Amino acid sequence: MLISIYVFLPLLIGIMGYILMQGIEKGKLSYILIAVVYFINLEVNLSLPFFLTIISSLLVYVLFYCHLTYFRRCRICRPILSVLLLDALYLGSLLSYDFIFQSHSIVLDNILLYSLIVDLLVVVIL
Repeated sequence: MLISIYVFLPLLIGIMGYILMQGIEKGKLSYILIAVVYFINLEVNLSLPFFLTIISSLLVYVLFYCHLTYFRRCRICRPILSVLLLDALYLGSLLSYDFIFQSHSIVLDNILLYSLIVDLLVVVIL
């Protein structure tokens, strides 16, 4: 089954993953709840693998986010690197999922790049 994961609006996976990591780091339950509800809604409505975005976000938080604390002086570097890592890990895990289960969840083209650029611009604004 060939399913395109994008709509005309960007997916904002990186932003919501960053909000999830900020909620875990600061202990804000509202941030965590908003991000989890958004991820579940996105996965259900677009027929994506269930909980893959949450697992990818938690993997970035556990494996990489603690090392990004070295960028405390640069206020914009930490969010941008977090969003880039989240988007790259999610895309890699989604392509791995497709390879393992011999399915096609995404079509790679310029619209995916558009989603990444908008994701980065929104994190700069926040």
